[in-house]
Amino acid sequence: MTHLWVRAEQRPNEERVGLTPEGAKALIASGIRVTVEESHVRAIPIDGYKDAGCEIAAENSWPEAPADAIIFGLKELPEDGTPLPHRHIMFGHAYKGQHSGRALLERFKAGGGTLYDLEYLVEENGRRVAAFGYWAGYAGAAVTLKTWAAQQRGEECPPVGVYPGKDVLNAELLAELDATGQARPRAIVIGALGRVGTGAADLCEAMGVSVTKWDMAETASGGPFPEILEHDLYLNCIFARPGTPVFVPREALTAQRNLTAIGDVACDPDSDYNPVPVYDRATTWDHPALRVATDPILDVTAIDNLPSMLPVESSEDYAAQLLPSLLTLTALENGVWGRAAATYNTHIEGI
Repeated sequence: MTHLWVRAEQRPNEERVGLTPEGAKALIASGIRVTVEESHVRAIPIDGYKDAGCEIAAENSWPEAPADAIIFGLKELPEDGTPLPHRHIMFGHAYKGQHSGRALLERFKAGGGTLYDLEYLVEENGRRVAAFGYWAGYAGAAVTLKTWAAQQRGEECPPVGVYPGKDVLNAELLAELDATGQARPRAIVIGALGRVGTGAADLCEAMGVSVTKWDMAETASGGPFPEILEHDLYLNCIFARPGTPVFVPREALTAQRNLTAIGDVACDPDSDYNPVPVYDRATTWDHPALRVATDPILDVTAIDNLPSMLPVESSEDYAAQLLPSLLTLTALENGVWGRAAATYNTHIEGI
């Protein structure tokens, strides 16, 4: 029997989950065994999973799960260097030139496990079957606007946290923007036709911020793109990959510009293909903005688990998208899972 083991997240500020109780009930009805670890932070309570018929395991007990269990989580595993013998479904961040990715692949190779990277669960046409992109863009735009508002107060962006829902976030942010006494900033979103860009633009428009929306057609020239510097905010919603243009080069740090805040929602600072090479590390919930220039000011926000600011909405949305694929776990060698395994095998060669 196919056995899906939903682990607790161990990353700080991570309250999301990729399977709801309703989804777990559907998996069990289809003949899949489901174990869910207890969690002291998960936004969706454990009681719903119990009622759905799931087996309940101790928090962070996945290393001792049966060898045939498929371990399902979202964010990174603890970086303790231990071999990984299980099959894991997760965001591995290991295939796009990230320098930390090789270490993860080495752990899988040492343990004999397999990574089914959630970012590479794709249909035959290459489209991802599920993504947190919308809520990443929504929250990323919110943090960028909070950074701009803090600049108007002569401050740096204060810590951010989890919200019970987007209405609470919106009300707080509107009050912050109004309190500045300034006209709303102008924003440019690159990747505006995708899920991430749509979320970013929706948040901006909900705040009364005018948005210039660019996508592939507007960036096909490869740059340079002086128009970006004419806006107050730039929201990068294009994931780094070979051939991605540089949108804000290092020369922009000292250039004349209106741009004072960048929201790098894609957040790939350690990628060789980083399109925003004015910063070199992700930011955090405690320190959301990294000041990379002072004359004129330029702050970068680059939090890599943004959807966790709205964990209930983002979990429910993502889980609904992913459930049809989870229901095919009984045929792991085919379809989206077969393609994900092939991608893993390609990248593990030479490790």
